Amino acid sequence: MNYLEFEKPIEELEEQLEQIKKAAEKSGVDASKTIADFEDKVKQTKIEIYNNLTPWQRVQVSRHPDRPYTLAYIEAITNGSFIELHGDRTVKDDKAMVGGFGEINGKTVMFIGQQKGVNTKMRQIRNFGMPNPEGYRKALRLMKLAEKFNKPVVTLIDTPGAFPGLEAEERGQGEAIARNLLEMAQLKVPVICIIIGEGASGGALGIGIGDKVLMLENTWYSVISPESCSSILWRNWDNKERAAEALKLTANDMLSNKLIDGIIKEPIGGAHTNHQEIFDTVKTEILKHIETLSKLDAKKRVEQRIDKFCQMGVVNE
Repeated sequence: MNYLEFEKPIEELEEQLEQIKKAAEKSGVDASKTIADFEDKVKQTKIEIYNNLTPWQRVQVSRHPDRPYTLAYIEAITNGSFIELHGDRTVKDDKAMVGGFGEINGKTVMFIGQQKGVNTKMRQIRNFGMPNPEGYRKALRLMKLAEKFNKPVVTLIDTPGAFPGLEAEERGQGEAIARNLLEMAQLKVPVICIIIGEGASGGALGIGIGDKVLMLENTWYSVISPESCSSILWRNWDNKERAAEALKLTANDMLSNKLIDGIIKEPIGGAHTNHQEIFDTVKTEILKHIETLSKLDAKKRVEQRIDKFCQMGVVNE
């Protein structure tokens, strides 16, 4: 288990708890009451810390190395029925963007999302979850495939942004993302978008136009990362905490500004502490919204989706 700087009190208590368990096991002494008291103390400490996180600390939690990534969610939610589809039929298969059909409780769903990679080698292969234009074109191809067979689309967003390299711009990064915005707004099937980690800039928005846009409790969604914002405004990263506060990028901020439709509660201490619980919670949310959205007429659903996004950022003077 990895611990963030503000999680040190939790780390110390869990280390003490582990020592008590080992000592009790070695000596054969019944320490169940002491263990139960310590477990309660750990739980209360987690609640206290996570109920008072700053925006920058939530950004750190969204990047926690033990936090599950897109493929982990998909495999757990579909019980291994996921069939990954590859390629954009133009350039190549972008490993930073994954997608394919999977089954949830007998319902076939098209899953699409960014994958960061679980170790150093895989992060390089996955380009740290930063898709190139062909990644967004693959995502659009899969969305159109889902529409053809009348299957709902679920996108899982977790990216530090679209790849900013020169070659990506040469192959039309901006156009690929803009095309996705246009096409997603008009998809005739239900579209559910869930931010499971980082939701940075157009890289996230490129698969983020949906009937329901949800955020996990300890995630962020913004036009720019706190570090990049700090480097632009103050020419260094020293003011990233101040930038995170000003950007209003947390789930609560986004919901209060009516930019998302809901917040998915995470386990106590964050999604990284209990993978199975967050998988089950996300699965329940997906099924709930698919059922509700599927009851709407396709034309009405598209109209509501477009109206929702058109109302964002409107100023009346």
